[in-house]
Amino acid sequence: MKEFLTQEFNKLFNKNPENTYFSPGRVNLIGEHIDYNGGLVMPCAITFGTYLLASPNSDGIFRFRSLNFDDKLDIPVQEEYTKTEEYWFNYPLGVIEYFLKDGHPVLGMDMLFYGDIPISSGLSSSASIEVVTAFALNDMLNAGYSKLDLVKLAKSVENNFIGVSCGIMDQFAVAFGEKNKALMLNCDTLDYKAVDSNLGEYILAIINTNKPRKLAESKYNERVEECQAALKALQQELSISHLCDIDTGTFNKHSHLITDPVVYKRAKHVVEENDRVKLAAAALSNNNLDELGRLMYASHDSLRDLYEVSGAELDTIAEYCKTDADVVGGRMTGAGFGGCAIALVKESAFDKFSNNIIEYYTQKIGYAPSVYSSLIGNGVGVL
Repeated sequence: MKEFLTQEFNKLFNKNPENTYFSPGRVNLIGEHIDYNGGLVMPCAITFGTYLLASPNSDGIFRFRSLNFDDKLDIPVQEEYTKTEEYWFNYPLGVIEYFLKDGHPVLGMDMLFYGDIPISSGLSSSASIEVVTAFALNDMLNAGYSKLDLVKLAKSVENNFIGVSCGIMDQFAVAFGEKNKALMLNCDTLDYKAVDSNLGEYILAIINTNKPRKLAESKYNERVEECQAALKALQQELSISHLCDIDTGTFNKHSHLITDPVVYKRAKHVVEENDRVKLAAAALSNNNLDELGRLMYASHDSLRDLYEVSGAELDTIAEYCKTDADVVGGRMTGAGFGGCAIALVKESAFDKFSNNIIEYYTQKIGYAPSVYSSLIGNGVGVL
């Protein structure tokens, strides 16, 4: 792959790249819509991701090219940039702006991106491109940022430049991911524990609904606001900063404070999901995949019924998984509204699973999903 991309870079810029970088995508095993509520999530890096080949130039121009998109941008170095419609190059451009604002002189850069993460699938292609750009600039400019600094910078780009009120989980997972480990991350303190993830005879199946999802235009920001409304109601009696500061028992005692039935459902999901993450980490540590699978299904049901971010496509995948003896658990992953689901499938039965779920889904939905297998991989780095 590196050799092929180097040839492509050479064709485009008539020189070789100075460096090649890779940042993975991520799936969240459990703990959905928790990251902006100060709770626990359990993501892992996957083996798909974003490649970036880069070389400085002395032309005072940033040149963005992608093997995935025809859109390209040549733009002079300037103090401030603004988002341009929905183009892919907004993500690296936002990162560059942060470096410039922080006083790091970037004279110009030729950059070629290639990603093998399905676009708009909920596997964090945006976080992957942000983090790989930030990591590359930090490396090439000797800017001195820690990995955690880069994670926070990338999250700021997503929030302030792109305009999506996401939490920090995606950027954290693609930066700190470790092979064969899930990260149990506290989204408030950013403390995390790498949980050994011995999947034994199972592998991670990723099922893309192929229903595109534009996060900034979805109801994601609405859910954030509903959670804030629930928190405000609970703060009448509880001294808490986040919904996830309480467990299910405490929530049930004080839930009468939330008078809006929709806001109540959102908060109930968040608090119970946070508890499920703790149980899932214990199950994974004890190699109890049956218990992990049960928690995954419970998570999906909650996201469908209480948080209402699922949909016919994701529900159809979860339904099928429950009928397949070679599947131990499944759920939607990511923000929802389309995107992907994941399942723990026996490696020996993956091809059969793939064929069967494609047939079942196509019959119900009218078009086919895409099915991939992935291992749990490492976070961002130099290739």
